[in-house]
Amino acid sequence: MYYEQVGKEIHDISDEIPFAIPESWEWCRLGDILIKLSDGTHSTPKYKKNGIPFISVKDVSSGKLDFSNCKHISENEHNELYERCNPEFGDILLTKVGTTGIPVIVDTNRQFSLFVSVALLKFNQKFLYNKYLLYLINSPLVQKQASENTKGVGNKNWVMRDIANTLIVIPPLVEQKRIVAKIEELLPYIEQYEKAETQLTQLNATFPEMLKKSILQEAVQGKLVPQNPDDEPASVLLERIRAEKQKLIKEGKIRKDKHESQIIISDKIPYNVPDNWAWCKLLDIVIKDIKRGKSPIYAEKGTVLVFAQKCNAKTGGINILLAKYLADSAISKYPQEEYMQDGDIIVNSTGTGTLGRIGLYSDNDNPDNMPVVPDSHVTIIRINKDLSQYIYYILKWYQPYLEECGEGSTKQKELKADRIKELLIPLPPLAEQKRIVAKIEELLPFITAISK
Repeated sequence: MYYEQVGKEIHDISDEIPFAIPESWEWCRLGDILIKLSDGTHSTPKYKKNGIPFISVKDVSSGKLDFSNCKHISENEHNELYERCNPEFGDILLTKVGTTGIPVIVDTNRQFSLFVSVALLKFNQKFLYNKYLLYLINSPLVQKQASENTKGVGNKNWVMRDIANTLIVIPPLVEQKRIVAKIEELLPYIEQYEKAETQLTQLNATFPEMLKKSILQEAVQGKLVPQNPDDEPASVLLERIRAEKQKLIKEGKIRKDKHESQIIISDKIPYNVPDNWAWCKLLDIVIKDIKRGKSPIYAEKGTVLVFAQKCNAKTGGINILLAKYLADSAISKYPQEEYMQDGDIIVNSTGTGTLGRIGLYSDNDNPDNMPVVPDSHVTIIRINKDLSQYIYYILKWYQPYLEECGEGSTKQKELKADRIKELLIPLPPLAEQKRIVAKIEELLPFITAISK
């Protein structure tokens, strides 16, 4: 055994052995196999622009001895320090302050000195293979001890006594070399696996969102569910919507918009849709003016809630618990049609990080059935309830586009209502809209399950 050959005293560690090893192997403490265990100078030297390299933890924390950004000291000061701590070719350096437990083999004959943050491990290389010791220190056996024994707050320290007391296992020299050879044979495969695992992790993180976008893409192009030739064409549906909207305009419940378009917009359509579908602008099918709410006056308590951007949650869904109360004095400023209704679509319309987010408000989101009004940072889109869920998914498909449509300063970009009004909507027959919504809602739980 190594200790017998070098005459080292072996301490009894029989009550600390964590696992069984072959008979030809031995358990010991790291200090038992070292000729010398030292650390660098505890005093900050006088640095020079040029001179002898002075190595600290930052110069070895990458796992390699790196002289490129190290400090330098005079030759005289180096000679004084070198008498106590003399790193040489084949020795191992070990980080012990700050980032602890990183071993590095000295692979140069270039002279240098060490700071206190780095320990020097010297051993008889006739009996102990430095690459084996390197891999041993990097192993969970030693790294766990390094972590447990690193003390302090901020600039943590693995003290020399605890380094020397680290429990290690030593096989015969021939087997040390076989172990190193096998590790280095396997390392390229491990690195390939690690790279593949990283790529897989990234794919797993993005795949659910990519799949959701793909489903919405199929939906808006008429490819998610089969068409039924017996469905009432979307052109007939549009005529009914248009008639209903004209009635609302005459009754003064909605304004005729200056951007009002004809139903036929063939010169602007981005792609072909099935024959029984139709293209329109969003403003053609709303039953309320597309606009933001008012700037509210808040109160500690009240009878009306104010829906803000944060209520349209980033994680999806509506969180009415985040709504504040509207002051009673401001209630009279809100006509009845400004109160939010079941099926209203919400578009967050200001602010970096939230602008363009689409939500769908439901009475189920408001279990206390309190009246709710939107604030000035959200735009409300009201569609006939039969269409609202399909149009919601269309606008979710548009969301990445809307997120980039903010105008104004970086800190307070705004999504103008006119940009929303002009969105082109691929409109299927009403019966197919319902089939599309049903299929999306059938698939979404699977996407949610994948993302967990």
